[in-house]
Amino acid sequence: MLSSSARRGAAVLLGAAVLTTLSACGAAPDQQSAGATGGATGKVRPGAAASVADFGGMEGLVTAAEKEGRLNVIALPADWANYGEMLKAFQAKYPKIKVGSENPDASSADEIAAVKSRKGQERAPDVLDLGIAFARSGANLFAPYKVTAWDKIPGSQKDADGRWYNDYGGYVSIGCDAAKIPTCPQTFADLLKPEYKGKVALNGNPTKSGSAFGGVYAAALANKGSFGDIQPGIDFFGQLRKSGNFIPVESTPATVEKGETPISIDWDYLNAGYAEQFKGKGVDWKVAVPTDGVYAQYYSQAINKDAPNPAAARLWMEFLYSAEGQNLWLKGHARPVLLPAMTQDGTADKDAVTKLPQVQGTPEFPASTELDKAKATLAGKWDKALS
Repeated sequence: MLSSSARRGAAVLLGAAVLTTLSACGAAPDQQSAGATGGATGKVRPGAAASVADFGGMEGLVTAAEKEGRLNVIALPADWANYGEMLKAFQAKYPKIKVGSENPDASSADEIAAVKSRKGQERAPDVLDLGIAFARSGANLFAPYKVTAWDKIPGSQKDADGRWYNDYGGYVSIGCDAAKIPTCPQTFADLLKPEYKGKVALNGNPTKSGSAFGGVYAAALANKGSFGDIQPGIDFFGQLRKSGNFIPVESTPATVEKGETPISIDWDYLNAGYAEQFKGKGVDWKVAVPTDGVYAQYYSQAINKDAPNPAAARLWMEFLYSAEGQNLWLKGHARPVLLPAMTQDGTADKDAVTKLPQVQGTPEFPASTELDKAKATLAGKWDKALS
């Protein structure tokens, strides 16, 4: 996942321990043209369709999407939560729709900026994958659309109007190359040990990256902080920086493989992916979810309300929230939002479930006001603490 960490903003996740209980210029013609095209029923514009029923069913939606012939995605790294296979599977299923994937290393903030700056342009993103803090703050930019599986998405994991809904997530974890580190850290407290000098990294800048944001949040929880108080997490990384343990290098697959970031604080599904990716390449990547700072997070999907290809955008959503799409995320070690329902109805990939990183305890979830406060605190204090 090429520096893909930068793309993420804050969110929440329901964890394995509770799966069974919780449930990037110029002007362009006005882009009403795509949305004004009649759908399969001829009564509702694709850009105004609120559900598949407005297309007369899936067949009508597919027809409308194939007529558009394109889908613009942004910030989807091929090896982030198995997005590479996800994109290939969608393209194979709908060969008449060309998928244009731009700037896979973009941040959630970059995605929102692209929506705003490219309004009315054919190259504007149709769909977005965002940290939940960005999904909530940017909701007025998104089109209300409820996928077929809408009722199976827990109420706490979606906007009531269907402008965004959570998709997949994981836990903050500590990845470590056991081939280079004699004793891998298991907790945030361990990271302060002098033996880890110049070895600890985050997957990006927490003011822009959701995975790094999650790392600071988890560190706060491990140091007597709370969802309402992320300052102890900032202080912790300031201490790590002063001790020389923390290095301001963005952890990526390349830095991991080269041994530049032998200890990486990242999502468990990304660290688990490294373990598989570098097996037999001299990297013995171990993954631990720190017991002193258990923090889980979801990302969210949204449709650009001014999407140049509104039908294709909605078809993409239907694909993501089908059993096929959800299992592809699961295959990438991420926990899809529909996993509880799929476990119940038997459609979950059981083998993929057994490969999920193990977690102890039950995660708690921050409120939107707490996420906003944490985001503002980081923006104001992170650079000074790490300088």
